[in-house]
Amino acid sequence: MKKVIYLDNAATTKTDPKVVEAMLPYFTEHYGNPSSVYEFSTPCKEAMAHSREIIAKALGADESEIYFTNGGTESDNWALTATAEAYASKGKHIITTKIEHHAILHTGEYLESRGFEVTYLPVDEYGMVSPEELEKAIRPDTILISVMFANNEIGTIEPIKEIGEIAKKHGILFHTDAVQAFCHVPINVDEYHIDMLSASGHKLNGPKGVGFLYIRKGLKLRSFIHGGAQERKRRAGTENVPGIVGLGKAVELALAKMDECAKKETELRDHLISRIMAEVPYARLNGHPTKRLSNNTNFAFQFIEGESLLIMLDMNGICGSSGSACTSGSLDPSHVLLAIGLPHEIAHGSLRLTLSEETTLEDIDFTVDCVKQIVERLRSMSPLYEDFVRSREKKDSKA
Repeated sequence: MKKVIYLDNAATTKTDPKVVEAMLPYFTEHYGNPSSVYEFSTPCKEAMAHSREIIAKALGADESEIYFTNGGTESDNWALTATAEAYASKGKHIITTKIEHHAILHTGEYLESRGFEVTYLPVDEYGMVSPEELEKAIRPDTILISVMFANNEIGTIEPIKEIGEIAKKHGILFHTDAVQAFCHVPINVDEYHIDMLSASGHKLNGPKGVGFLYIRKGLKLRSFIHGGAQERKRRAGTENVPGIVGLGKAVELALAKMDECAKKETELRDHLISRIMAEVPYARLNGHPTKRLSNNTNFAFQFIEGESLLIMLDMNGICGSSGSACTSGSLDPSHVLLAIGLPHEIAHGSLRLTLSEETTLEDIDFTVDCVKQIVERLRSMSPLYEDFVRSREKKDSKA
């Protein structure tokens, strides 16, 4: 079997063996329903409480403010729909951005169909939202601001603290989708004035199918899923105890090595960016050059199709993506790349490579070598590229 170089960690991560080890007893030994009253279920209750404590400590929150879900998408849906329902008497206006994950954008569209108004703020060429423009968009009937902590496609880290301060000043609830950022950058909900925060286990070497929503104490959000009294009557359904245990362990491990991983990933990321930009003509780095996640790179290559590039990289054992894994079946270019001003034809030639602590310098160099060869090969088959080269040669000869 050929070696696989996995560079799609923004889509999902490898579950840490220590996480799997922590989860195993809760499949076969401690398998009781945590809602049951008998003593056999006590280890499950205690394990869930321990995970809740770990997560709360990571955010500077209280344990009672952590609610387990099945992942970031559910948490995003819950934050928006429950807020809309609970605060509709105060107003029906919500502010978000054009580059949010579709869990936010599609929920926004759903709420619009229910009579709410949603303002989708533009971003600059780096994918950064302007706090000044956000404040200008606030109306007397604004009830919620939702801005992602870091973009899942281009890695740009948003000015969350400034946005949180604006929300607090105007008495508006503030939610952030921190699925890509949680345990990758330090987050304190009080310091950033965050009222709700979404996160998912499988983005930080934890299991799939489990996440949480932080809800600040005092918010009158109702249940999102009905049918039981679990999660303090706010999220019905038997808890995924093994998953919750795994999530807690993953958070514990990630926090312990967050600074070390960020340092290593940043060095490799910058090496990857430097080589691509120096060695591949007509390449563009998408996202902010410095205010970006330590493991994220996103490029646009003119005169190629990103899908062809991905297939040929896969033939070399390299796993990458052209954007969000949730839209990988779509033929449309990334809404994020369009929002930062890329034309359709360039946005179609995008490549996202996201690193992990297991990524090596050799992996990066091999990947860059492959990208160079593949881009050159694809362009050699492009009549548009041939015309572009001829026109450049004419201009150079006249000069």
